[in-house]
Amino acid sequence: MTGTELRVGDELPPLRLEPVSRTTLALFAGGSGDHNPVHIDLDAARGAGMDDVFAHGMLSMAYVGRFLTAWAPQERLRSLRVRFTAITPVHARPVCSGTVSAIEDGDGERRATIRLTVRLADGTTTLTGEATVALDPLTKGTENDDEVGR
Repeated sequence: MTGTELRVGDELPPLRLEPVSRTTLALFAGGSGDHNPVHIDLDAARGAGMDDVFAHGMLSMAYVGRFLTAWAPQERLRSLRVRFTAITPVHARPVCSGTVSAIEDGDGERRATIRLTVRLADGTTTLTGEATVALDPLTKGTENDDEVGR
């Protein structure tokens, strides 16, 4: 789907992820530097009143980044805002989705605003947000095309 084909209301192809595993949580803790024990230690999670360990909010945000960059190159991402609405328990299967809520022209490019959601198989919404992504440059055939399209 290119910027010229995109319309308000269009849904981007969803990203269906594998179940969140304890290994994924440990690897993300190591890579991100977030070693909060509720994400990797069952006793710590239970001590905090949880049934099991759960995913870092930033892991959910990383999944949203992966979802967006599967559709548009990273250099076209202009803004990303998210709000975590629920935890992602271990073994949950997140699905990232996005719907085009606006398309606007400005600053020499077309931009799409994408309403973002991450939901689990049981219907729980764990993240909502919004991203702005540059689509096609407004000007074509000029020596500045490379700069305008970034």
